[in-house]
Amino acid sequence: MSEIKSQLDSLKIDRQPEPEGSRRGVWIAVAAVLLLVLVAAGWWLARPGAAEVTVAVAREVEIGERQTVLNASGYVTARRQATVSSKVTGKVVEVLIEEGMAVDEGQVLARLDDTNVAAALRLSEAQLDQATAALAETRVRLAEAELNLERAERLVADRVASQADLDAASAEAASLAARLESQGEAVRVAERQVALGRQSLEDTVIRAPFAGIVVAKNAQPGEMISPAAAGGGFTRTGIGTIVDMGSLEIEVDVNEAYINRVRPGQRVTATLDAYPDWAIPCEVIAIIPTADRQKATVQVRIGFTELDERVLPDMGVKVAFQAGDPAAGQSRKVVALPRTALRVEDGQDVVFVVRQGRLERRAVKVGQSEGAEAVILTGLTAGERVVLDGPTDLAEGDEVKEISG
Repeated sequence: MSEIKSQLDSLKIDRQPEPEGSRRGVWIAVAAVLLLVLVAAGWWLARPGAAEVTVAVAREVEIGERQTVLNASGYVTARRQATVSSKVTGKVVEVLIEEGMAVDEGQVLARLDDTNVAAALRLSEAQLDQATAALAETRVRLAEAELNLERAERLVADRVASQADLDAASAEAASLAARLESQGEAVRVAERQVALGRQSLEDTVIRAPFAGIVVAKNAQPGEMISPAAAGGGFTRTGIGTIVDMGSLEIEVDVNEAYINRVRPGQRVTATLDAYPDWAIPCEVIAIIPTADRQKATVQVRIGFTELDERVLPDMGVKVAFQAGDPAAGQSRKVVALPRTALRVEDGQDVVFVVRQGRLERRAVKVGQSEGAEAVILTGLTAGERVVLDGPTDLAEGDEVKEISG
């Protein structure tokens, strides 16, 4: 029995107490693991969702094979521009224009004091009435004189009246006929005097010579205005300035050494200083056939293919004269996309391409573009979807969600 007990005692596990430092290390490891799990879970819950972006599909277009052969600068000018004045000197009583107002041809711009002119017109009309009445009286008296002449002729033929009576009746009729003719001329003079008075009255109303936009208002009610400059500096020479916006064009001075690169009808790309990213299609209207010996330049007129309200007179503009004619069959295929898709990073044009829900940064080379579209020479293929609009902090690899534009 004692042998069995000793064997059982040999099977007991000797439980020695673990060291205190070992137990603390285990708890620290468990706490660190739990902390990492909590941080990862917080990051996962707080991470932003996919950014929403508007996309467009790059498309293939065919453009003419054109090359810039000459660059120049100039200004936008108006072929029809006038400072409207009056035909007579007078005091302004009413001004009906303001800067920026659109006016039609013949529209009243201002009125001058017409008191004296209206009085003169009434006097002329009265003189016309008097001359007309005198003419009517003479016409009646002439008719009577002609009857007396016929009667005298019959009496002389019957030897009842003398030749002297016939001569007197004939002279009276002839005198009245001459007076009738003179008074007829007087009536015509009076009519012309009335017409002149009415024209003078009309001249006190200043009208627009053509349709356009008022760009300057130069006079106010109460000021004197004259078609010619007067001494003293108190007389205006114009009511306002009107510009026909439909006549805008570009004038540039080309160095005479390079004028052989310019020809009428040549295609030109213009860029306004105010809108440097807007390429405007134009063409050469004419080359002025004279040179400026002081500047050694030749003036060239360039017309806009299509006018836009953003183009204003006297704006600075840069032009690029193009060589090559797309209509002659010289063309090539390129990729085009909206200009808003382009971004500039470190001086390089880039676009963001959406591939499988994520962004891919793509450097591109932009060619000469016109209008709201940009021509991409390299870096992009037709059919790829590029970001038009989205958050400003987009970066390569970001997850995005496409929305309709």
